[in-house]
Amino acid sequence: MKIQSKLYAIQILVLCAGLCPTGVRADYSAHEWGTFTSVQGGDGVLQPWRPLQTSELPAFVHDWSRSKSDLNLVVGGPAMVNKGMMVTLQRMETPVIYFYANSGMKVDVNVDFPKGIITEWYPQASEIGPCISFKTNAPAVTTISKSGAGWKNLKLIAPVKNTAGLDDRLAQDNSGSHYFAARETASALVQSEFTSGTSKVVETEKFIFYRGAGSFATPLRVSVDAANDIAVENPGGEHLAHLFLIRVHDGGRGKTGSVAAMNDLAAKESARWPKTETLPLKEFQKQVGARMKAVLVAEGLFPKEAGAMVNTWNDSWFAEEGDRVLYILPRTWTDETLPLTFNPKPTNLVRVMVGRAEILTPKTEKVLSDALVKAAEGGADERKAAARELKSLGRFAEPALRLAKLENVSTNAFMLSHQLLSEIAAPPQSAAAKFQ
Repeated sequence: MKIQSKLYAIQILVLCAGLCPTGVRADYSAHEWGTFTSVQGGDGVLQPWRPLQTSELPAFVHDWSRSKSDLNLVVGGPAMVNKGMMVTLQRMETPVIYFYANSGMKVDVNVDFPKGIITEWYPQASEIGPCISFKTNAPAVTTISKSGAGWKNLKLIAPVKNTAGLDDRLAQDNSGSHYFAARETASALVQSEFTSGTSKVVETEKFIFYRGAGSFATPLRVSVDAANDIAVENPGGEHLAHLFLIRVHDGGRGKTGSVAAMNDLAAKESARWPKTETLPLKEFQKQVGARMKAVLVAEGLFPKEAGAMVNTWNDSWFAEEGDRVLYILPRTWTDETLPLTFNPKPTNLVRVMVGRAEILTPKTEKVLSDALVKAAEGGADERKAAARELKSLGRFAEPALRLAKLENVSTNAFMLSHQLLSEIAAPPQSAAAKFQ
């Protein structure tokens, strides 16, 4: 009887192992980091925007217009909209998911983005939606109604002592510096297999990468008074941690930067920033980068992961001219905004998302408005000065023009501003050709 009972128990375990994988934990962990970027006026109101200038991605990264898989011959649906045309409140920038496993295995990963659209991803996903897609190897039309991406049977290759040849599997490209910094970790390799026509394609990377855009609120309100002093308010129900006010400006003698920090901002509370010392840009970048890396490690990232995130965004967070607040988004907010599921489940999941609130201050609006009015009434020198002012705002130039309310000041200035904007937004021919 005892032997028979043991045999039954073994049979049940074998059946469950083969038929009941959902919810089972496996011996691996997953770590994720990313950024949600929004633009706010001096009154704290979120501004709709589209990044006329975006960080270039390697040509091998997939999007809706260029994808090698049979999965994405897309017709109809909001996903057909080109990201450069999408005017939204939030840009979800460069989330990456790392995996750490003691042995090789396969996992399913699903990222849901109910209030937005995933616009780029790598390696190739098994599903991407919402869309209607024709698969050349299937007789029927496949409809994916949910917004998100899924990777099924993603193969994890655990790091080994002899890595000769493994890194050769990683795709290379001469562009997209913001992408490659994320590889500087000790994470496992991931492999995605799919078909393209009659060919089998294998893509290998050190993480899952994706980006997106959507319209929803982030839990921070930033306001600026007449003296150009900045205050922050937490209208949400959870505390916000590790807030940094970053101010980078060029006074004519080279860029300088300053930083002020708050460890915590409780729910429903507001605070004003203390004054800080202004430093030369390189010294400022070094100091604030080290502080940001320490915060990311405290939130659960490995030191190499934190270093990869800081290196990815160093020239954006700490060198782009302007005023911004960086802070850690609450984990519950991240889980609600961007649900993430695995099968089997990891033993440990770390998610660290940084909120970036770009602030277009009243001073910025006035400087831009004055420059464009002078350019509309003046000559070539004034026009060049206005173009420089607009270009210094980078991908935030369009909402800055909207806040400047030039249509209320001068019709000529309003028309000139949009002419200059179109010139700045036009990509170089080489870059444009790459993305056809």
